[in-house]
Amino acid sequence: MSRNGITRRQVLRNGAGVFAAGALGAPMVHAQGTGGTIRCGFWDHWVPVGNNAIRELCAEWGTRNRVNVQVDFITSVGNQNLLTIAAQAQSRSGHDILSFPTWEPASKAEMLEPVDDVMGRLTQKYGPVNAAAEYLGKIGGKWVAIPAVSGTQFKPACVRFDLMEQHAGIDIRAMWPAANQRGPGAENWTWDTLLAAAEKCHAAGVPFGIPMGSFSDAVDTVGCVFAAYGASVMDARGNVTVQGNAKLRQAVEYMVRLSRFLPNDVWAWDDGANNRALISGRSALIFNPPSAWAVAKRDAPQVAEKCWTVPPPSGPEGRFTPYLPYFWGIWSFSRVKPAAKALLEFMSERTSAEKMTTTSNGYDIPPFVSMNDFAVWANEGPPTGTIFNYPIKPHHNATASVAFAPAPAEYAVQAYQQGLNTKTIARISQAGETVDQALGWLERELNTIRRGG
Repeated sequence: MSRNGITRRQVLRNGAGVFAAGALGAPMVHAQGTGGTIRCGFWDHWVPVGNNAIRELCAEWGTRNRVNVQVDFITSVGNQNLLTIAAQAQSRSGHDILSFPTWEPASKAEMLEPVDDVMGRLTQKYGPVNAAAEYLGKIGGKWVAIPAVSGTQFKPACVRFDLMEQHAGIDIRAMWPAANQRGPGAENWTWDTLLAAAEKCHAAGVPFGIPMGSFSDAVDTVGCVFAAYGASVMDARGNVTVQGNAKLRQAVEYMVRLSRFLPNDVWAWDDGANNRALISGRSALIFNPPSAWAVAKRDAPQVAEKCWTVPPPSGPEGRFTPYLPYFWGIWSFSRVKPAAKALLEFMSERTSAEKMTTTSNGYDIPPFVSMNDFAVWANEGPPTGTIFNYPIKPHHNATASVAFAPAPAEYAVQAYQQGLNTKTIARISQAGETVDQALGWLERELNTIRRGG
């Protein structure tokens, strides 16, 4: 339900969720322009209470500035948020502010109001955002959207520490304690170590819940493995780099081996399947933000109290943590751009960001590196400290990973949406192709994307 007017149910019933746009006369908003009514379409949070902080922050800012802030929450189930974005872009009407998933700022860059002024003030105050957020939100040298707090996630490993120790002999909590330092054995947390552990846990009937389909959890996880092997498929200029790429072959061969120790149906898993595997107690490890743990805390506390989040393993080229951000964008057709910018700047302040992150049980990741020290990650439980290592910390020596980077965004998004990395693995593991045949297929698909076919 929105705070005012149209409900989320009506958004979904109308499919694309298009609203009539308009603006009323309004007072000055911190001398940045006029307000009136701001219509906001935010992402509908996975964590049950995750929307509460946005409601409260918008109400607080609206009251303080005498602006009517209308808030709707639009689900990503069934890609309803993408349908909404597409419909509003076509009709040039709808919300003033909208939540844009990872690749959408690039695809809608020409229709978004530049926000270099807002980002300039925020970075002056809080320092840089992580490089992956800049890669996705700064298009053609200008910021076209503000990296959002709500909905932005990392996808490190969530481990059932009891099952990992029992079946694989790995004390994951000792390796990665709830402290700003590594523990004994952390240097051995590599993808080779994970492969050996996967085989043992599979034999014990608690296989790792790593999806291998075309949904984002699968694409992101395989993407971070590829990055750890230095296995890019396209360079920053858009040149396809598949042919003769020894690092790519090594990464593909690794994933083929790993897939043998995963559940048989992972090729058809959606983004909720790995969550269900963990919550039901059927899996010893998944790669996911803390939403799975948060639901387990509510529905299966005996599972939640045995979970521990740790950074992904490292590979020959380093450690990479899957990163899936949201952005807040302002349509160029909005009539209340100054007020919309002021609202988003307020929502990006440290106190606002910490409120959102705390309300979502630590799920939401702020874009500013300086904000990766919120108390919620140390204090959440059970067990206390379970998500301490969820955000990237300096001692992780990790980099935020976006699958198919550093390819130009207009190419990378197509490869991502088609799940070309996971499909390459499937062609070998499921369809019986050789590595050469699968890589040849991948090269053809990427060249088709480059040609615009």
